[in-house]
Amino acid sequence: MKTLALFFAFITLHTLNAQQTPKDTSGITIDVVIENITNNNGKVLLSLNTKDTFMKGMGIMNLQSDIKDGKIHVQFTNVQPGEYAIVALHDENNNKRMDFDTGGMPMESYGMSNNEMTYGPPQFSDAKFIVENKDLALNIRF
Repeated sequence: MKTLALFFAFITLHTLNAQQTPKDTSGITIDVVIENITNNNGKVLLSLNTKDTFMKGMGIMNLQSDIKDGKIHVQFTNVQPGEYAIVALHDENNNKRMDFDTGGMPMESYGMSNNEMTYGPPQFSDAKFIVENKDLALNIRF
């Protein structure tokens, strides 16, 4: 649980200045949609990771999005071919970190690519996907 808390603390620090940029056609675009957000409070923080950056606090790309009608749609652009995983956090109170109850359980929703939800910290092997030569569309569930 400590690893999960540390990961979400670092991911939120790196999304403070992240903003979406216009679509760049020199790489692959990954469209990410989350449609089951319980409320419009706060923002959703997302991190695109390689195996080397997964759960180490810094993704290779970080985005944040306002929530409208319980949904978000963001794009990671100019992604080069390779293996990646996405982690998303609903930062309801805009404190830029994952909040936990006294028992160590997350109080804010989170999800990852492939929608694998296991007990304990997320694993790259569960969340990974491959970027090849065409744009991707991913749906993440919280």
